[in-house]
Amino acid sequence: MAVFPADATDLTRLLVVADLRRSVAWYRDVLGAEIVGEYGGTSAVLRFRRLLAAPRDGWRADGGQAETVTMASPSDPDRPSAELIVAVPDCRAAHAVLVGRGAEFLADPVEYPWEIRAFLRDPDGTSSRSASAKREAAPAAG
Repeated sequence: MAVFPADATDLTRLLVVADLRRSVAWYRDVLGAEIVGEYGGTSAVLRFRRLLAAPRDGWRADGGQAETVTMASPSDPDRPSAELIVAVPDCRAAHAVLVGRGAEFLADPVEYPWEIRAFLRDPDGTSSRSASAKREAAPAAG
């Protein structure tokens, strides 16, 4: 059995947010995430697979042990450093459901030869993408 990665190895995406309550509510109510844990107002773990949200005000990556690392939410939502990609079976159907729940998309779904994509932002401006692959035409690897 491999030590790393092992079957129990998991990857969590830490998302730094301006307002933890607002963001937890948005991911729960709009995207349908399950709240797995909340930690005294300092962070919350949400599950699609797994997403950790923490407030941006001085939150330290490891409780202060890495003295030079302080997390920050994006200062300009049009210049993200990361993106959450949500793979869905039907992008257009997911778009309609999420719009009904209050999600604001940047545009209607766009069809590419290999997938259909729709981009949205959370309350902090973090870019997310809803995408459904088209099985008949995948891009060439390389």
